[in-house]
Amino acid sequence: MEYELICAKTKQLVWETGNFIRNEVSRLTSDKIQSKGKNDFVTYVDKTSEKKLVAGLQDILPEAGFITEEHTINKKGEVYNWVIDPLDGTTNFIHGVPPYAISVALMENDQVVIGVVYEVNMDECFYAWKGSKAFLNGEEIHTSAKEKVADSLIATGFPYYTFNRMKPYMETLEDLMKNSHGVRRMGSAATDLAYVACGRYDAFYEYGLHPWDVAAGVLIVQQAGGMLGDFKGGHDYIFGKEMIAANSLVFSEFRQIVGSYFSK
Repeated sequence: MEYELICAKTKQLVWETGNFIRNEVSRLTSDKIQSKGKNDFVTYVDKTSEKKLVAGLQDILPEAGFITEEHTINKKGEVYNWVIDPLDGTTNFIHGVPPYAISVALMENDQVVIGVVYEVNMDECFYAWKGSKAFLNGEEIHTSAKEKVADSLIATGFPYYTFNRMKPYMETLEDLMKNSHGVRRMGSAATDLAYVACGRYDAFYEYGLHPWDVAAGVLIVQQAGGMLGDFKGGHDYIFGKEMIAANSLVFSEFRQIVGSYFSK
């Protein structure tokens, strides 16, 4: 499998799709926004973007299946599956607030082998493939060198539809607000992970996640030298709906803090 070549083709497709999203910003009106559930929105831009990505990725790797947010295709691959979020940060998008991103990953069995995250507003493409370094617009990136949570800037995502873990979440948030450089919430998990990979954030945690939110970012963080886990100290962070990501120096302390509240 020529991962680098497939990644290059995927980047071009994602960039073209990002241009479509960018051009639709001024055309989106409230009557074109649909609700999938509480605080969970979708627009024709999400669906059209996904169709564009699916069609292009089928040409790149015909045997691959798909795991997609908007379910525009029902095809399961025996070995390879694309994991797609066509517009991560839809709520931001419909309000005209950055960031929002495209996230595309290729999984080979249970391993992510290609990851591309394109943040539309800043025209920043983060990517990696199996065995590579991690890159941002052609330049190598790596996670930060912060060694303590006290010196770290933390990213998180607020719960927006699953509120059954609000107590430990708020306790964790309070701890980190008091004992770090601060906590940021941007509204796009794919972008949060990309920012951990390039050292803008030192650590990230969130629950209520889906595989299409994080699969691409997982590989980019790993190839940039970072570490990932779930709240319990395990490794079920792609399909397990919860994630911790951080540079390798601060990861253990950060996981211990988050895990201490969610294990109560």
